[in-house]
Amino acid sequence: MKRITTALLLSLPFTFLWGQAEEARLLSHWADETIPATSWLNSRYNEVWGLTQNGLEIAVIGSTMGVHFIDVTDPENPNELKSAFVQGNATGANLVHRDYHDYGGYLYTVADEGFSTLQIIDLSNLPDTAMLVYNSDELLRRSHNIFIDSTSARLYACGVSAQGGNPSLRILSLDDPVNPTILASYPNGTLSLPYVHDCYVRHDTAYLNCGNSGFFVVDFTDPLNPNLLGTMTTYPQEGYNHSGWLHETLPIYYLADETHGMDLKAVDVSDFADIKVVSTFDTGSEIPTSIPHNLIVRDNYLYVSYYYEGLQVYDLTDPANPVRVAYYDTYPGEDEDFYAGAWGVYPFLPSGNILISDMQGGLFVIESMESLFTGARETAAFTGDLRLFPQPASGLVNISIELETALHDAHLQVLDLNGRVLRQQSLGDLNAGRHGFEWTIPGQWADGYYLLQLQSREQAVTKKLVLQR
Repeated sequence: MKRITTALLLSLPFTFLWGQAEEARLLSHWADETIPATSWLNSRYNEVWGLTQNGLEIAVIGSTMGVHFIDVTDPENPNELKSAFVQGNATGANLVHRDYHDYGGYLYTVADEGFSTLQIIDLSNLPDTAMLVYNSDELLRRSHNIFIDSTSARLYACGVSAQGGNPSLRILSLDDPVNPTILASYPNGTLSLPYVHDCYVRHDTAYLNCGNSGFFVVDFTDPLNPNLLGTMTTYPQEGYNHSGWLHETLPIYYLADETHGMDLKAVDVSDFADIKVVSTFDTGSEIPTSIPHNLIVRDNYLYVSYYYEGLQVYDLTDPANPVRVAYYDTYPGEDEDFYAGAWGVYPFLPSGNILISDMQGGLFVIESMESLFTGARETAAFTGDLRLFPQPASGLVNISIELETALHDAHLQVLDLNGRVLRQQSLGDLNAGRHGFEWTIPGQWADGYYLLQLQSREQAVTKKLVLQR
């Protein structure tokens, strides 16, 4: 991963600096080289999840050995809670996949290799210990992924291997969180389903990523009488339909095909009879082996783990056309037609800090997007203050500049995220003290993010300008 120092960046043309996505800031990294690696992928780690328990922010990361709990409350000093480690029922060099979801103070964990089980872990005594309260293959022996719909207390297990069969999808009731029961398994006489690789569920409507068979949407309000709402089995840049996440408020589903060279998709699910891709987007790289893995939406951002390109973050101001705004590459190796690097992403900690798991590298804690984008991006020499209000702005924006020293040949300019200058105003020489300006925002400017920069012979500073009418 190439890095450019601040001093070098400040010497570059402004269009280069702001025409690119921002490199996110690494807060800390955790790994344990004593964990055995897999024989197939040379990987030690898999999925990442996050928890808040007893006032702490805790990262959960899976390995070939089990479940590790890392205290990231102080994000620059991660601390493994070794007394809380829970060994998987299956471990060792053949263990590649684990998956997690928490509900009601318990962590639910599965694996997709060996003589595995469904494990349920009581989190109430963290950071001191985590207690394994359920460990059985009665309901699930192996599962590739799980998702819990908390509104109905149901666990959806995908790609299941179990006693008596291998259902594509199995739904468990968590009405008693430590004694789950089977509600239904599919395919059955009420619903024919292909292999289900992963899913996202909201209010009993499941968005199913079915690998080579495409994308299915099913209403499971009554698990004994499910209703197939729609499918999308052919679409642009179709690959292995791997995973996805629904926009928080709009009927747009963001989809990752786990196929080298394939883009991410924004999918319109407003009409289940006509599910369709409305845009494709990628990392902007020329890497032919670029391949996404997992993705999650939080607030106005889409967070994606790309195997060889690490964390990728997209702004959803225009939800149908995500814009790449940040990245952090976790994998220093070569890009290949294989599988290595970033596995999972978790952006839901209260701090906003982002957790990334890397198959070879371990846990990466990344600074929140709020911290990255809302503070001033400034030269080391800038000694004043630049403020914009209101934010978001609609018709007018007030610009307040407070200077400790004078500036010469100063000017203000607004740029879009592609680095295009949309407006400039010369300010001449500015004395030390406070200066105020009021700008009318042109009606043709679209809602979204812009960059307002104050430049002079001596100093420069940039702030984010948010427009929302």
